[in-house]
Amino acid sequence: MQYRKDKQGNAVSVLGYGCMRFTQKAGRIDLEKTEKEILRAIEGGVNYFDTAYIYPGSEAALGEILERNGLRNSVRIATKLPHYLIRNRESLDKIFDEELRRLRTDHVDYYLMHMLTDDKTWQRLCALGIEEWIAGKKRSGAIGQIGFSYHGNSDTFCRLVDAYDWDFAQIQYNYLDENSQAGRTGLRHAAEKGLAVIIMEPLRGGKLARLPAAAQKLLDEYPVRRSGAEWGFRWLWDQEEVTCVLSGMNSEEMVAENLRTADLARPGELSEADQELLQRVVAAINANMKVGCTGCRYCMPCPHGVDIPGTFAAYNRSASDGRLQGMYEYAMCTALRKESTAASNCVGCGLCEKHCPQHIPIRQELLNARKTLEGPLYKIARKGIQIFMKY
Repeated sequence: MQYRKDKQGNAVSVLGYGCMRFTQKAGRIDLEKTEKEILRAIEGGVNYFDTAYIYPGSEAALGEILERNGLRNSVRIATKLPHYLIRNRESLDKIFDEELRRLRTDHVDYYLMHMLTDDKTWQRLCALGIEEWIAGKKRSGAIGQIGFSYHGNSDTFCRLVDAYDWDFAQIQYNYLDENSQAGRTGLRHAAEKGLAVIIMEPLRGGKLARLPAAAQKLLDEYPVRRSGAEWGFRWLWDQEEVTCVLSGMNSEEMVAENLRTADLARPGELSEADQELLQRVVAAINANMKVGCTGCRYCMPCPHGVDIPGTFAAYNRSASDGRLQGMYEYAMCTALRKESTAASNCVGCGLCEKHCPQHIPIRQELLNARKTLEGPLYKIARKGIQIFMKY
């Protein structure tokens, strides 16, 4: 196992265990199977375990397994505050204490604001006293390090990084999302500020492990033979700014394969030819993409708040992964925040098109994306979010 340092100088395994997808059996987590997988991971050197308050049964399962095997002090637990459920200072302690009970511990090593959406949301939490609360928990040892997880564009991510003295951040990042969501821009900004960066969705929900035929053919014909999953992990570990990559491992075979890759991968190892191969794979995956947006962000910022690259990334995903996946990503990036960044904010000013090096007819494509992604379900969800965030 390879290890990289967090902000406080602790050694963190480059492979982390994502605890959202524990195997279910009869509607409950299969503890016996999950225990074998977790113990195999720890035996192989994994020391970072990521769970959350809203993952059904996950905190309790992890806590029980670690306690039963006397391993709590051998690993580092990361869990998350559902800030969207916080209405006052008292609810902070109520939820945190419940998490400690579930995890059967007296401290959390890494604590995240779960899906922090924008700086206005952080300001709302600050008004409730979150900074003083965090400082108190750190002084008492109940929280080791503080961070946030994020889905959204790189501009907002960078503002959030700058808004507080964070220890770490967690972002969706993979070679298909290099220029969308927080992207390489966000990764580098966080690293430059000294934050450890934890990666979620390294294989885009399994998409990069189960490639389309044309993309898989490129890997099969390449002199260096690696699985789609191994290429995805190696691309991430090739970047020294990446601290830890989470994998939702739910079989001993998957644990073993990921451990093997983590043992071998080194930063700066991929050759120029390797990088070119992955660019061809991306092109093959995106062969049916709707918009030829590269995520360069020259069109940003939009004076009316539209997340143009995020909208096009979701629109393209609706073509490659299905409309529901595209709508989900679009909602995460545009609706789950106090002020919408949706395509429907566009007033047709055309300022973005003057700066687009791809000469994309952005206004028309935003209209097309809106028709695909902003259906009745999106509008209902957006309305509910707006009402929810008033309180």
